[in-house]
Amino acid sequence: MDSAVVLDRFGDVSGLALEHRDLPPLRESEVRIRVSVAGLNPVDWQIVESPELAAVFGIDVPSGFGNDFAGTVAEVGGAVRRWDVGDRVFGGARGRAVATSITLDETHPSLHRLPAGVSDLQAGVLDIAGRTASAVADALSAQPGETVLVGAAGGGVGSILTQLLVRDGVQVIGTGSAASADHIRSLGAEPVAYGDDLAARLAHHLAAGGMALAAAADLHGIDTAKTALELGIPPQRVVTIEADDPPSGVLQVNGSDARPDALARLLALIAGGELRIPVAAVYGLDRFRDAVAHQRSRHVHGKIAIAPTR
Repeated sequence: MDSAVVLDRFGDVSGLALEHRDLPPLRESEVRIRVSVAGLNPVDWQIVESPELAAVFGIDVPSGFGNDFAGTVAEVGGAVRRWDVGDRVFGGARGRAVATSITLDETHPSLHRLPAGVSDLQAGVLDIAGRTASAVADALSAQPGETVLVGAAGGGVGSILTQLLVRDGVQVIGTGSAASADHIRSLGAEPVAYGDDLAARLAHHLAAGGMALAAAADLHGIDTAKTALELGIPPQRVVTIEADDPPSGVLQVNGSDARPDALARLLALIAGGELRIPVAAVYGLDRFRDAVAHQRSRHVHGKIAIAPTR
């Protein structure tokens, strides 16, 4: 038997349900993966709420739910040559990941080998946030000694991006709630509360420290992007990832823009102790609704994960 979160109608997350089903037969070229961790991302519930967005990703109801996963190969088809039972793997399976097991073709482009030194929990929340953070870092092209403003620095993407920038010698000012200040500080950034008069408060802070902003990344909406432009940052050095109507001239990127070796580079940093993947909470599969609600609150320090088989 297999258990999975399924979506039977678009509209809101009430369309999600936990179902128990027989394992589907395995095709010759497929592998069955026992999922140990499934990470949540904003796009997961945004797909639930928007059939138009779901269509962009080739999803229609009925469907599964989630993308990021890590686990172990439990069964292989007769023609499979790349994988063996027991191999540790991770990656992305759009509309399928939140389940006790998933089946993928052995050549699936988002199925990757998980190296020693990286836990299932770290890898299981990495696919979307890791690729997006890497793409944003490349788009920013920040140089050592520059100061960069990161909006939503304490979230899933922001926690990774901030560490990448700091590691490269960039000074980061990160926006977030007052409750996230210690978390943002732990990433190596200087926290500043978002909200009213952000531009004025930042201008005063920068002047007092003799600093100037060189670039900015807005990881939630466009408020940080607008603030950056107000402070004189050129549009071509302002990056957004979740903007329906971004300011003119700013860059827009997402995980699909990441370089091909982005995840491999992040894994090496994790294994070497140079990159942390903060996970705020781990839920059992039977508490998937609590996990989704927590992630949707958008006040998460890092990532939210579901452990389907625990």
